[in-house]
Amino acid sequence: MFRNVKGFAQFISAERGFMLFMISMGATFLIAENLAWVQAIYLGFIVFCGWSGADAINNICDVALDVKSDPFRAEYTKNLGRLGLFISLFFSALSISLGVITGIPLVTVFILVGIFAGVLYSVPPFRLRQTIYKPLVNFSVGCVPVLIVAAFFNVFSVNAWALMLPIGITTAVNSLWEDLADYASDFNSRASTMTITLGFERGLHVTIILGYCLIPLMVLVGILFHLNLLYYLILSALVAYMSLRLIQKRSTLFGNSGGNTEPLLKLGEIFAKDFVIIAIIQTTNLMLSGYLKHQPIFLF
Repeated sequence: MFRNVKGFAQFISAERGFMLFMISMGATFLIAENLAWVQAIYLGFIVFCGWSGADAINNICDVALDVKSDPFRAEYTKNLGRLGLFISLFFSALSISLGVITGIPLVTVFILVGIFAGVLYSVPPFRLRQTIYKPLVNFSVGCVPVLIVAAFFNVFSVNAWALMLPIGITTAVNSLWEDLADYASDFNSRASTMTITLGFERGLHVTIILGYCLIPLMVLVGILFHLNLLYYLILSALVAYMSLRLIQKRSTLFGNSGGNTEPLLKLGEIFAKDFVIIAIIQTTNLMLSGYLKHQPIFLF
């Protein structure tokens, strides 16, 4: 039972779907400027379903690569057979249907844009997921939830765009951290992702630098939307945690590998998992801070 639940969660990448759900809810609180809980959950569910459908088709197309990078998910995907494609289509259709129910054409348009981006990302002959353009597609992953919320409330203010851009950039950088974990399978399949193009060591260093470049963008979001002290405290804790991890692994990260890349590859996988956790916590932080902006606690 547990293996089936775990396999299904990995097949639809539930953790990243949850991250986008939190982004959508946070964007709803900040753009609507009130505690629109029903709308926030509804729009979050639309985004979650759209992502689940898109990532399911990606995992179907990636099954051969996952044999090396994620054997458990590869085995689960193979066992699903044609049911896997049905699950992908079901979630995609559900997302579109929920968008149509809103009666707002632009909401449906943005859902379709997100699903189309997922097809370009995953399905041959496009397979942008294996090219240097992968971060551009992942940029849309962060932008689309905010655009859906903006379309729902018909609010395309400067602040709405200012929220969309940092989140889009964050998901683009997140894709580079994913490349660290997928390096071996991508290399064997002759992919041309940024990490492959630059070489693993240089790609790892560039990814770390870009990760730190996200900090001022997250601070900017807090300033523009007048978020409370808790937002900055959680953000600071995440930065401190990642910095400590880098300090702990500095000998592997900056030392002379002597031609042995195995420790660096393992380190890349560890950092990729760390960044997923950090991204989930930060998006939850955004949602919580958006809530507290309209339901303040006197301490913050």
